[in-house]
Amino acid sequence: MTSPTASPTTAPSAARERILQTAHDLFYSDGIRATGIDKVIAEAGVTKVTFYRHFPSKNDLIEAFLEYRHARWMTWFDDAIERRRDEGARAVVGALREWFAQPTFRGCAFINTVVEFGASAPEFEAISRRHKDEMTASLRTLLPPGEHGDADATAIALAIDGAIVRAQFTHDAEAALAPLERLIDALVR
Repeated sequence: MTSPTASPTTAPSAARERILQTAHDLFYSDGIRATGIDKVIAEAGVTKVTFYRHFPSKNDLIEAFLEYRHARWMTWFDDAIERRRDEGARAVVGALREWFAQPTFRGCAFINTVVEFGASAPEFEAISRRHKDEMTASLRTLLPPGEHGDADATAIALAIDGAIVRAQFTHDAEAALAPLERLIDALVR
């Protein structure tokens, strides 16, 4: 619980959110390594002192970005699935089609981060793995109960990753989604 005398935190909190939103947009669109701290500071409109008060290092900012992206993406994904719940497991295809059509689509932030950093940043891998595990758990809710549900959810999650990567480099959402749809149909038959 916050102390009643702690009200002055609203300004730093607003600055932190501005930094995080700016980093989110830049990291996702341009890549993490390609985005320097000075660019984040300039575009967020904060001083270096303010930046470093909230994020002592770029790695701290990257971790915050991944956590922020995870929360935003899972909320969107779960909502998109819920809007299509009557389609069963095929709801995933419609949700991804919606995401791939966004002008800001640049693939999966978690796959992109792991590719950029590899094993040199195990903390980023851990956040990315947790994201994929939670996405798989959401997929499991779309499948009928049964002994193969977990394996089927994992297979669909893997196929989703493939569709995301294919859509990212081919810019052809339908070609990326067709194999996923075929796999889902085969699994739920």
